[in-house]
Amino acid sequence: MAKIADKYFKVDPWMVIEEGFDPDHGMVAESIFSLGNEYMGVRGYFEEGYSGKGLVGSYFNGLYEETEVKHPAVYKGFVHKSRDLTNAVDWLHTRIKLDGELLDLAKSNVEGFKRVLDLKKGVLVREFTWHTNSGKKLKITFERFLSMAVHNLGCQKITFEPLNFSGEVEILSGLDFTVHAPWWKDSNWDCLRKEKHENIFAVLGKTRRSELYLYSSFRLDGENITNCQTVEDERFLGTQFRLKLIEGQTSSYTKMSVNYAGKKGMTDPEFIWSKGMELAQKYKEASYEKEFEKHVSYWDNVWSNLDIVIEGDPENQQGIRFCIFQLHQTYHGEDPTLNIGAKGLTGEAYGGKAFWDTEAYCLHFYMFNNPKAARKLLEYRYRLLPFAIERAKELDCEGACYPISSIDGEEGCGAWQHSSLQIHVSGSVAYGIQHYTTVCDDKDFLYREGIEMLIQICRFYKSRVQQDPITAEYGFYGVMGVDEFHMMVNNNCMLNYMVKKTMKFTLEVIEKMREEASYLLNEAAQKTGLKNEELEAWKKISDNMYIPQDKRTGLFEQHDGFFRLPHIDIDSIPVTDFPLYNNWSYDRIYRTDMIKQADVLMMLFLYSQDFPVEIKKVNYEYYEPRCIHESSLSPSVHSIIAAEIGKDDEAYEFFKFATRLDLDDYNRNTCEGLHITSIAAAWLNIVYGYGGMRSDGKELIFNPSIPEAWKSYSFNLLYKESVLKFTVSKEQVRISAQGNSAVKIVVYGKEYIINPSGEVLEIPLFKR
Repeated sequence: MAKIADKYFKVDPWMVIEEGFDPDHGMVAESIFSLGNEYMGVRGYFEEGYSGKGLVGSYFNGLYEETEVKHPAVYKGFVHKSRDLTNAVDWLHTRIKLDGELLDLAKSNVEGFKRVLDLKKGVLVREFTWHTNSGKKLKITFERFLSMAVHNLGCQKITFEPLNFSGEVEILSGLDFTVHAPWWKDSNWDCLRKEKHENIFAVLGKTRRSELYLYSSFRLDGENITNCQTVEDERFLGTQFRLKLIEGQTSSYTKMSVNYAGKKGMTDPEFIWSKGMELAQKYKEASYEKEFEKHVSYWDNVWSNLDIVIEGDPENQQGIRFCIFQLHQTYHGEDPTLNIGAKGLTGEAYGGKAFWDTEAYCLHFYMFNNPKAARKLLEYRYRLLPFAIERAKELDCEGACYPISSIDGEEGCGAWQHSSLQIHVSGSVAYGIQHYTTVCDDKDFLYREGIEMLIQICRFYKSRVQQDPITAEYGFYGVMGVDEFHMMVNNNCMLNYMVKKTMKFTLEVIEKMREEASYLLNEAAQKTGLKNEELEAWKKISDNMYIPQDKRTGLFEQHDGFFRLPHIDIDSIPVTDFPLYNNWSYDRIYRTDMIKQADVLMMLFLYSQDFPVEIKKVNYEYYEPRCIHESSLSPSVHSIIAAEIGKDDEAYEFFKFATRLDLDDYNRNTCEGLHITSIAAAWLNIVYGYGGMRSDGKELIFNPSIPEAWKSYSFNLLYKESVLKFTVSKEQVRISAQGNSAVKIVVYGKEYIINPSGEVLEIPLFKR
């Protein structure tokens, strides 16, 4: 593997620590120290202002701005408009002056800089001592958290300790709607209303083109605050005040910000304002300390039930907890109108859009940690089914073509080769429906929303599939698979297999519904216009789908002609060439057998129980040397399969890559935001890789193993209303179940009924 770690942050089992500030790592640190609560998120920027390179990123899930996509030539099916996550109000905005000198870490003289993200409590703390030009020394501590208990609430606390003087510090605190990313020429916001009600400062903003609304307010609490003056500008409202300081004593103030986002379909600004003010009044007396207690209580519950513990590997202990922390921050099922953006709420790369990653990677995590959230992710797809149907029409097809990249249900990818050729997204949605309803036994969803989506997805693929004129087998021509380094290919193996499985599953569901819920089937058939001849066509296509494979060796060909592509030694590519999209011409990327990410191997992971270990081994050994892992989604899949086929050293190296991808900036692009969906893949890496779990069949299967470097590890899963607890040591596996009933699973090929007293099993020699 050509990529190497950039070690910068200190290792701690429960914290991410930065000691001393390095501007060259500034934007990476901003991403790493991001906070969120599904509703809103902020990067780890310096709220006091910073004239160096950085991104003041404050985001609200579902708030976007619309831009025009310009093409040199326009053809049917091209996307004309894109909607991208937009920077919103900087509710943390602070400016600090002492003796007329403005604090700015790009210019000011500071010592003892330390920044800590406490994963256990969900709070970011930063401190340093400021040496002013006048010789004064002022220690400042910044704290912030976004409440997991009250999603509209963001909280800030700033503490001052004068070390060699008494006096006053001048502070400006407010709501700033002027901030924007460098690629936006200006802020995307206009402020329609600014008011001060008693101690509440409130602003109503509106995006200029998409016309979405955001109410934001704050109030300050603290002793020794004097000389308060309201400060107002076109897109700013705040207060300037002085804080009395006494040498050797600490003085602090808190800022409680209440925000209410008016998303797509909420077009009445008066309603947004009144709802925001109602919330602000509700939390008018809320204290930083009490809200922090509620917030910490949420995290206590998360960690007590769903922690992963690794003994003997402190770096990856920190790494996996960082991943779990970010997943819960990004999404935990509060709002079914939201999905999981590739960067979450940690940066604006990918425009806040969701991809196929949600069902292929993230859904696994939520099914076994928060099944209600898993259902809501699929309900999101159901709610946006009409957009998928319209997209299919734009591509001269029928049924539902889910977008490769979207923040609101409409295709938002302006690159035609992705938006028109990457048609595996609908198959990924179908896979998610099958996977979720099988594991969580949710027939209610399957027989109501799920079946409707499945019918429209099968209809789309039927209208897009074509027959080989010689063999009469079915396949897909002119597509781009999961591996985005090869475009306009024929018969991508994973796509063909995914469609085959989708149609087969849909037919099985329809047959079961005839027996168990015929009235619901009739409703779905009437709503979708389903005809019997369609079912016959789907069966014919599924039975005769072309799957490119060398029957003699078992090796799947990624797509027609892949085996004849020129080879490139990926280890010869210098690390300075990454990311390749930034340093190689576009056509150069497409001319070899180098692949961006797991494609055939992804198929072997998603449908693991369909393939024997020998097939996985031969395909891994062929494709692993050709994969450059330019997608963050790729290393974990390689690690999972490597662990299964006994390549322990490789499995561990890929595991480290996946788990510390952002912490160690392997892809040299953490500055753009965290790789949220690949963070879910890191969780997969432990549970599916070393835990050996397979959940794509009718039985839940486990084949635990343990890396040589570890003493033990443990993980928990929510399954069948019980918590399955696994502890794996060098020689034994301990399994117990706590919940309403015993749980049936398969371990090392043998069926067990797991209850609270549990089972202790010996690890087979070949797994040690």
